[in-house]
Amino acid sequence: MTQQTNKVWFITGASRGLGRIWAEAVLQRGDQVAVTARNLSSIAALKKQYGDQVFLLELDVTNAAQVKEAVTAAHAHFKRLDIILNNAGYPLVGTIEDGAADDIRALYETNVIGPVSVIQAALPLLRGQGYGHILGTSSNLGHLAMPILGYYCSSKWAFEAIHESLALEVAQFGIKVTIIEPGAYATEFGSDQIGKIFEGNPVYHDFKADFMERMKGMERGNPLATPNALFKLVDAVNPPLRLNLGSHNLPGLKAAYADRIATWEAWDEVSRSAQ
Repeated sequence: MTQQTNKVWFITGASRGLGRIWAEAVLQRGDQVAVTARNLSSIAALKKQYGDQVFLLELDVTNAAQVKEAVTAAHAHFKRLDIILNNAGYPLVGTIEDGAADDIRALYETNVIGPVSVIQAALPLLRGQGYGHILGTSSNLGHLAMPILGYYCSSKWAFEAIHESLALEVAQFGIKVTIIEPGAYATEFGSDQIGKIFEGNPVYHDFKADFMERMKGMERGNPLATPNALFKLVDAVNPPLRLNLGSHNLPGLKAAYADRIATWEAWDEVSRSAQ
C-alpha cells in the first residue's frame, strides 16, 4: 500500500527525553500523534498547543491490558496507525553481583516485556491495514556491554534480538521494523530521577566511582539534532533494520566486532575440533 504523506504515530515514553523531543518534532511537522505517558499531566501541554493533532493516553507499558486498550483506542481515534514508536525504558546502574532479582525483573518488564506488549497489540491492526512501521528505541549498548550497566545492556541485547526476529516475521505483511540505536545524549536519561543505582558491595566502590566519573566526562550529543534523522528514516521507501544516532557509535561498533572476529578466528581450530 502507498505510504501516507501525513503520518499517524503511537509513541510510548513521551513525557521527557528523546520521546518528548520526538513527539514535539512530529507534531511540528504536521503529523498526528497518540502520545502516551504514565502520568497525563506530564504531556498535557502538548494537547493545549497542538489540539486535534494529539490524542493523549495514560499508559504504563508493564500493564498489558492497558497497553492493548491504548493501542486500540489510538487506532479507533485516528482510523489508522502508521508508526509505532516503542520508546519507554530506563537504566539500571550497578554491578552484576549487586543486582537484586526484583529490580532486574522490573527492568525487563519495562524495557523488554512492555515493548513486546505494544507490538503484540499493534500487529493485528497493522496487518489489517497492510502496512506499518514499528520503531524500537534501543541503544548503542545493544551491541556493546559496559561495566556497571550490564543489566541495562542485557535488556537492550534482548530488545535487539526480538526486533530482528520480528522484522523477518512481519515483512510478508508489508510491515517494516527499525531498531533505533542512540549513543550518549544530553537528556534526563541516566539522571538521578530516572532508573535505579545499586549501592552494593563496598569492594566495587572505587571501581564504580571511577566509572561514573568517566561517564560524566563523556561527550554527549544534542538531542535536538535527532528528529531530522528520524524523519528520513520513516519517510524512506526501504528503511534499514538498524539506525545509529550520533557520530560515535560506528567506530566503537567496528572495534568491538573486529575484536570478536579476531577472537573467534584465533580459537577456530578449537571450535572446529568440537564439530
